[in-house]
Amino acid sequence: MPLPGRLTRRTEYTACYEQGKKYFTRSFVIFALRRHCTITQSAGLRVGLTVSRKTGSAVKRNRVKRVLREFFRLYGARLNAPLDLVVVPKRTLDPKRISLEMVTREFLPLFHRVQAEYAPDHTCSDALS
Repeated sequence: MPLPGRLTRRTEYTACYEQGKKYFTRSFVIFALRRHCTITQSAGLRVGLTVSRKTGSAVKRNRVKRVLREFFRLYGARLNAPLDLVVVPKRTLDPKRISLEMVTREFLPLFHRVQAEYAPDHTCSDALS
């Protein structure tokens, strides 16, 4: 499966932080913002990862990001809504113990909740046709 789209600009992250809705799991805070599709944007999920230096060394931060990217590669298509997500690990997360199974256990129930709240509207598919 292909990776979902990525958030690349600071303004996209800031919009998620300021206007998005917060969701909490045991180890992560997720900011979700519904995106209004245009012809130039895709209708699917876009993900941004923010792992601060408080998490640990570069090796530890990269491990967290690698596991999160793999999760979104495998399961990102399940969230079928035009959303921007920013994922921030909590300080309590131990980078040595993070695994794909742990992330999956925390995020899949959250995906079901987000999917129910942000059910895809048909305006995106209409705008792209």
